[in-house]
Amino acid sequence: MEEADVVKALGALAQETRLRIFRLLVVAGPQGMTPGHMSEQLGASPTALSFHLKELSHAGLIDVERDGRHLIYRASIPLMNDLLGFLTAHCCQGQPCLDATTRLDCSHC
Repeated sequence: MEEADVVKALGALAQETRLRIFRLLVVAGPQGMTPGHMSEQLGASPTALSFHLKELSHAGLIDVERDGRHLIYRASIPLMNDLLGFLTAHCCQGQPCLDATTRLDCSHC
């Protein structure tokens, strides 16, 4: 992961509402959520939610898919894992302290 991408992702998460949205989508898993459901859960106005979803999408932290008339948003688990890997790549003075199995794998969800 490039440093510029890390800065963009961390910048997008460095706002309370966007962090809450991202965490909500992580909990939702591969099923994802519609903006209406997120708005209900977070108590955010549709306009504000739309702004924050755009910022998270621009940073690559979320994906969106059209399902008929609905948009389904999902957390980008691979990007999240890359971000966590970048942040911990040189922990423990370069000695491996986590193995590859500690990465979040939602493929079985």
